[in-house]
Amino acid sequence: MRGFVVCAASWFGTGFFPVASGTVGTLGAIPLYLVLAQLPLWLYLTTLVPFFFLASWVSGAAEREFGEKDSGKIVIDEVIGFLITMAGVSADWRSIVIGFLLFRFFDIVKVPPARYFDQQVKNGYGVVLDDVVAGLYACAALHVILRFL
Repeated sequence: MRGFVVCAASWFGTGFFPVASGTVGTLGAIPLYLVLAQLPLWLYLTTLVPFFFLASWVSGAAEREFGEKDSGKIVIDEVIGFLITMAGVSADWRSIVIGFLLFRFFDIVKVPPARYFDQQVKNGYGVVLDDVVAGLYACAALHVILRFL
């Protein structure tokens, strides 16, 4: 189980990148997005629900494994945040690049209530929920931007 937790939390090792592990973890989410983007939107969104619970559980277990709260090695939260960002968007390079940049912006800035979840919720859900909020903001912004491009 330890191996699964470390592999999933670090998103196949991308979380161990020495610099900007969250950015590298988000890049690592792109292949999963490209697979899920083939699904009908209702199934894409439905898939995010169990993935959220898996990411929250894995993040909590990884905090205990790494002995750190919200360790930089944990990037599965960036994965779900990026998947939320890309909901309902075509899988073309322009959408992926803009979605990536928007998600990273909102994840770093932590617009409320993301900052609350990041600072006040102290378990796997806290690790993931700030990225869920960032993903929702980025998704809304992405849809607006793509409408005008």
